[in-house]
Amino acid sequence: MHTSHNETHARSIAKGITWRFVASGTTMVLVYMATGSLETMATVGAFEITLKLMFYYSHERIWGKVHWGKLGPEPRFK
Repeated sequence: MHTSHNETHARSIAKGITWRFVASGTTMVLVYMATGSLETMATVGAFEITLKLMFYYSHERIWGKVHWGKLGPEPRFK
Protein backbone atom coordinates (compact mmCIF):
# COMPACT_ATOMS: atom_id res chain seq x y z
CA MET A 1 0.00 0.00 0.00
CA HIS A 2 1.29 3.48 -0.85
CA THR A 3 1.17 6.27 1.66
CA SER A 4 0.16 9.77 0.66
CA HIS A 5 3.80 10.86 0.55
CA ASN A 6 4.63 7.94 -1.72
CA GLU A 7 1.83 8.39 -4.26
CA THR A 8 2.22 6.78 -7.67
CA HIS A 9 2.52 8.89 -10.80
CA ALA A 10 -0.64 7.22 -12.16
CA ARG A 11 -2.64 8.30 -9.10
CA SER A 12 -1.39 11.90 -9.39
CA ILE A 13 -2.39 11.90 -13.06
CA ALA A 14 -5.85 10.44 -12.35
CA LYS A 15 -6.51 13.02 -9.63
CA GLY A 16 -5.42 15.80 -11.95
CA ILE A 17 -7.66 14.62 -14.78
CA THR A 18 -10.79 14.28 -12.66
CA TRP A 19 -10.25 17.68 -11.06
CA ARG A 20 -9.67 19.25 -14.50
CA PHE A 21 -13.13 18.10 -15.64
CA VAL A 22 -14.71 19.96 -12.73
CA ALA A 23 -12.55 23.09 -12.79
CA SER A 24 -12.30 23.42 -16.58
CA GLY A 25 -16.00 22.83 -17.01
CA THR A 26 -16.66 25.73 -14.66
CA THR A 27 -14.26 27.98 -16.56
CA MET A 28 -15.75 27.07 -19.93
CA VAL A 29 -19.30 27.79 -18.73
CA LEU A 30 -18.19 31.18 -17.41
CA VAL A 31 -16.37 32.01 -20.68
CA TYR A 32 -19.47 31.07 -22.67
CA MET A 33 -21.71 33.16 -20.41
CA ALA A 34 -19.38 36.15 -20.78
CA THR A 35 -18.80 35.88 -24.55
CA GLY A 36 -21.65 33.82 -25.97
CA SER A 37 -19.04 32.19 -28.22
CA LEU A 38 -18.62 28.41 -28.36
CA GLU A 39 -15.37 28.89 -30.31
CA THR A 40 -13.88 31.12 -27.60
CA MET A 41 -15.12 28.73 -24.92
CA ALA A 42 -13.45 25.76 -26.66
CA THR A 43 -10.17 27.62 -27.24
CA VAL A 44 -9.91 28.85 -23.66
CA GLY A 45 -10.94 25.41 -22.38
CA ALA A 46 -8.31 23.57 -24.42
CA PHE A 47 -5.48 25.82 -23.21
CA GLU A 48 -6.75 25.83 -19.64
CA ILE A 49 -7.07 22.05 -19.42
CA THR A 50 -3.62 21.39 -20.86
CA LEU A 51 -1.68 23.96 -18.86
CA LYS A 52 -3.41 23.44 -15.56
CA LEU A 53 -3.10 19.65 -15.74
CA MET A 54 0.66 20.03 -16.12
CA PHE A 55 0.83 22.57 -13.28
CA TYR A 56 -1.34 20.40 -11.00
CA TYR A 57 0.75 17.29 -11.64
CA SER A 58 3.96 19.18 -10.86
CA HIS A 59 2.40 20.70 -7.74
CA GLU A 60 1.28 17.28 -6.46
CA ARG A 61 4.67 15.69 -7.08
CA ILE A 62 6.51 18.53 -5.31
CA TRP A 63 4.18 18.39 -2.30
CA GLY A 64 4.65 14.61 -2.21
CA LYS A 65 8.30 15.26 -1.32
CA VAL A 66 7.53 17.79 1.43
CA HIS A 67 7.43 16.23 4.89
CA TRP A 68 6.09 19.31 6.70
CA GLY A 69 2.68 18.74 8.26
CA LYS A 70 2.62 14.95 7.90
CA LEU A 71 1.62 13.13 11.04
CA GLY A 72 3.07 9.75 10.21
CA PRO A 73 2.38 6.68 8.14
CA GLU A 74 -1.17 5.74 7.18
CA PRO A 75 -2.68 2.96 9.27
CA ARG A 76 -2.51 -0.47 7.69
CA PHE A 77 -5.62 -2.64 7.72
CA LYS A 78 -5.40 -6.38 7.20
